[in-house]
Amino acid sequence: MRTVALARHGRTAWHAPNRYTGRSDIELDAAGVRQAAALARWAADRGFVALASSDLRRAVDTAAAAATTTGLVPAADPRLRELDFGIAEGHTLADLDPAVAKRFVRDPVTHHFPGGEHPAHAVDRFRAGLAALSERAPDGPVLVVAHSTVIRLVVCAALGLPLAEYRRRLPVLDPTAVTTLRLPAHDAPAALLAYNMPVSEGWQP
Repeated sequence: MRTVALARHGRTAWHAPNRYTGRSDIELDAAGVRQAAALARWAADRGFVALASSDLRRAVDTAAAAATTTGLVPAADPRLRELDFGIAEGHTLADLDPAVAKRFVRDPVTHHFPGGEHPAHAVDRFRAGLAALSERAPDGPVLVVAHSTVIRLVVCAALGLPLAEYRRRLPVLDPTAVTTLRLPAHDAPAALLAYNMPVSEGWQP
């Protein structure tokens, strides 16, 4: 069994208007930097044996803060990136063609955004990234800094929930909140130990 703490990166300027960020390489804003520092303080005494992140700046910089308190060297892996949202990149749902938005809300897997990545493919590559991390890390918990949608998709997949339900079953994942999974070595069911857990008192999304 491997315990994996999946932390969303800190806030960016696109968070408040809820713009789809995906592959867009947006940096943390001032609040995101503070949130990354809070995550770092939380991570300091958790016994993590490895630290990895997406290779996008907002995740890399959040992981870098955790590196200062854990003493771990973060590994940036493109397999841990956010879902590519295609035509929705940089836009809100309200900006899009209403027919496209309606189909997406009804079933965000079958009707994922045109030009974007299929959610099932994103789950497969993310799982490959986790498997590679587990192979090279010693026994013990690992911390992975990634992104909202791909984390929610992976949680659904790990628990045997339909991927198309990720927006309804897991509607919110706040910046630097932690979701913890216990993953089996083989194809046994995973266990969800925590979801969307804030990392400090007084924390604000």
